Amino acid sequence: MPDDAETQFAIQNTRVLYVPERRIDTFGDTRFDFLLISEPMDSVGHCRVRSGRIEANRPRILRPADLLGVEMEGFSPEAAQFMEWMKQHGARIQALLKYGFRFQRSEVNVEYLHEDVREVGDRLVQEAGRSGDCFRAVILGVDDAWEVSLLCFMIEMIQQSHEINVFDFKRRGII
Repeated sequence: MPDDAETQFAIQNTRVLYVPERRIDTFGDTRFDFLLISEPMDSVGHCRVRSGRIEANRPRILRPADLLGVEMEGFSPEAAQFMEWMKQHGARIQALLKYGFRFQRSEVNVEYLHEDVREVGDRLVQEAGRSGDCFRAVILGVDDAWEVSLLCFMIEMIQQSHEINVFDFKRRGII
């Protein structure tokens, strides 16, 4: 797992360049198609573009409070350790942990480009805007801790979805 300094660096330097129009569904499953751009530390003027799909699935069954948490499928053990790190360092994911999300990541394709990371980012944001895909995200992340950057994006989407989710719960009389 990235150490605390690497994790903190990834948290501070992850930016969502193109925010999906859709938010995480309260009572359904939500998938985001992501493009995560990063610059290898030892290669100026080069970048990696990772593409794949990440899903936030609602819990399939209700579980006792002591078994609640985030399930991670398709992620490295380091990514699961990052979620523990987030919990220990006071990140605002308590509602997430109580609800018991399940994150699932598809296979990731990696493309190594001999281009500046900013130019690639600008181009991918323009392409995302033209695509009309309301579930597409373009993320600028940290190369060595790219899964941390991807999870930072998901936590941001959960936080942005919070008000809509609370409204849905209240409308159905759940809270």
